[in-house]
Amino acid sequence: MSVDHYTYRVTWSPEDGEHVGLCAEFPSLSWLARTPEAALKGIRQVVADAVADMQAAGEEIPAPIAEKHYSGEFRVRIPPELHRSLAMQAAEQGISLNRLASAKLAA
Repeated sequence: MSVDHYTYRVTWSPEDGEHVGLCAEFPSLSWLARTPEAALKGIRQVVADAVADMQAAGEEIPAPIAEKHYSGEFRVRIPPELHRSLAMQAAEQGISLNRLASAKLAA
């Protein structure tokens, strides 16, 4: 498995006064650096080291989000009042509840 396939992000940390590199598949890991480029390089190395340690220990390694299969379906529980309100909005717009919910999630 290539650590290049993981989901990396670099953001500014006002608390630390530095850029922080993060990896979605390893939420407990981070790397602080003065530049965004150094933060990305640092988190990539931390993840590579963690994956190597996990492989050596025979632990299960998280699959990259980009390589997972998504069906396009998931369930969301909402209060009955909200369900009714959304159903009315969809009916008034002449679209399905599914299309309305998808549009709201995408906004």
